[in-house]
Amino acid sequence: MKEVKDLLDSLRSNGMNALFVPSGRQAKTTVLEMIPREAKVGIGGSVTIRQLGLPEALVKRGNTVFEHWKPELTADERMKAAADAMKADYYLSSSNAVTMDGKLVNTDNTGNRVAALVFGPQHVIVVLGTNKIVADIDAAMKRIKETAAPLNCQRRQDNTPCARGKKCTDCNSPDRLCRVTSIIEKKTRGVESLSVIIVDRELGY
Repeated sequence: MKEVKDLLDSLRSNGMNALFVPSGRQAKTTVLEMIPREAKVGIGGSVTIRQLGLPEALVKRGNTVFEHWKPELTADERMKAAADAMKADYYLSSSNAVTMDGKLVNTDNTGNRVAALVFGPQHVIVVLGTNKIVADIDAAMKRIKETAAPLNCQRRQDNTPCARGKKCTDCNSPDRLCRVTSIIEKKTRGVESLSVIIVDRELGY
């Protein structure tokens, strides 16, 4: 479709490697082909990456994987895993939104994901479904506030207005997810490669 072709062209003009795949299975295969078996891999907070089964596949084939979402981890262990992921060879994440002019927009609570996308791991791979394609920055922020943040807060069982089905009120809740937002306009010099894989299906929030 022309929309996706235009988006891929925009991402490439912004210094990112960009490709389109038809299915989640193909996305998983592509990511595994891109990452050497001996590489250390960090994984951000991403429903998309976990829907594709990538953490399990990487561990199964022998990669060292740093994943702070493991339910058995203590708070201190989660922070250590997030920090170790920042020093990995490869980093896997999704994005809250991608604009038609090739910008990646993300909002975090802790900030480990937005930090890793721009500095630290030398090879970053972002996987996202077509449901995250938006027209521009304003549409990206609207998507984050009305879709991504509420669904993530509900998943985390946070005590925020959006988790209770109310509109975003720019809350001061201790559980507030929206604490730092990054807009990647061009691949930064802090990473060697930034690859964006667009999947022809809905994935994540």
